[in-house]
Amino acid sequence: MSKEHGPGKGEPPLPEQLLAPAARPWAPGPRDALVTGMGFCLPGAGDEPVRTAEQVWAAASTGTSHVERDGFHHGTVRGAREAFGELLPDIPARYLRSYADVHLYGLISLAEACRDAGLDYGIGELRGADVLTARAGVDSNYDSYRAWHDADPTTVTPSDAKSLFVRLLVAGTSSDVGPVQAALLGSTGANYTVSCGCASSSVLLGIARMMIASGQSDLVVVTGVDRFDTERVLHGHRLREVVEREGVTVRHNSDPPAAPRHDRPMRPYDAAGDCMNYGDGSVTLILESREHAAARGARTHGAVLGQATTRGGLNSAVAIDTGGTGLAEAARRALGDHTSLGRIPYVNGGGEGDALFTRIESNAVRALWGDRSEQVLVSSQEACFGHSGAPLGNLGTALTLMMMREGEVCPTANCATPSPVCTFDPVPGTRTRALGFDRALSFNYQVGGVNSALLLGGGDVC
Repeated sequence: MSKEHGPGKGEPPLPEQLLAPAARPWAPGPRDALVTGMGFCLPGAGDEPVRTAEQVWAAASTGTSHVERDGFHHGTVRGAREAFGELLPDIPARYLRSYADVHLYGLISLAEACRDAGLDYGIGELRGADVLTARAGVDSNYDSYRAWHDADPTTVTPSDAKSLFVRLLVAGTSSDVGPVQAALLGSTGANYTVSCGCASSSVLLGIARMMIASGQSDLVVVTGVDRFDTERVLHGHRLREVVEREGVTVRHNSDPPAAPRHDRPMRPYDAAGDCMNYGDGSVTLILESREHAAARGARTHGAVLGQATTRGGLNSAVAIDTGGTGLAEAARRALGDHTSLGRIPYVNGGGEGDALFTRIESNAVRALWGDRSEQVLVSSQEACFGHSGAPLGNLGTALTLMMMREGEVCPTANCATPSPVCTFDPVPGTRTRALGFDRALSFNYQVGGVNSALLLGGGDVC
């Protein structure tokens, strides 16, 4: 099967092809950013977290949701401490007193990614790696700071006081996971955190690609991790009910709701979609230059070929760019002169369940592909594990590379009846759709109009 999915003979060109010069033929280069390792710590069906690519694929390819459904819908990671003890038995138990859940999630996904990549941090194989982390939420930082702040100096024991202070040093800022991971690896490379909401790890993948392309780095570890406290999510749910009780239900199409609903399943791109379910967890990807990966005979999952971030130009810090212009522009910049839209048959979307987000992507896809947008497959697997914040860019990248490898597109979990707003094919149902492809886009965005698009490659880049 040909892997070109542009117009056939006699068909009119796509709008993008009329406006942009033809992409230059792509050829492998030594500074390509290849993905060689994937690791996860996501909600599972029972008391164990989803940790491997095979487990992620089993859920995503069947549209299976691991979001709990008992009146309050939330993706909870269970069994993290047990998995941590299995994967990292050499870490002293006393360290656990200073680790919040996000540290455990991040270390689990990191250890799994190293295992998948065939890299042994115990003998220093990641000592020169750059360790970059993505965060969006604040719950773990808040808990650590509050415990320290609320401690009573007249009653706290000296050992507990010291433990609270150490925990504050480790977990008191949004950059908390990075130093913990770098310490495990013994890394001497760059170590910092990016926080721009749900686009955080997507943006970091773009930074990692540029670091490798410039020759600054040969090995970059990118982790996205977040946790959402269930009681605080419920508190927001109750505040939303207050707003609705007072009759303040009318909002502009570009404004976010007072707070998301969590009392029913999220249904991305579905006609009945009207809520979002949060989910905890972490995803780690390891990127290497082609020459570094080749030198050690590494297996390759695919490549990050381009990334761009834009903002919709809105005059509000909380509005949502439902027109999709900023997202479409991010996609054009990510494509650059590497690939034409005619070669992109699939987009891994960022659909969260609210109709506003369906409108964003529908408008962006129509702006990009025009009348042929209905032929483009766009699917989201957020309902499998919940809306996890910072890990989403990494998760979408990992899943998209798996789809290229398998020649199948995963369905949109929980989408049964596509919304009439959709200008694309959201792959409804619970079965994969056969598709041979080696180029794809992945979308992420956050409230405030920030958009990120990734160009991913498989097949000929491996």
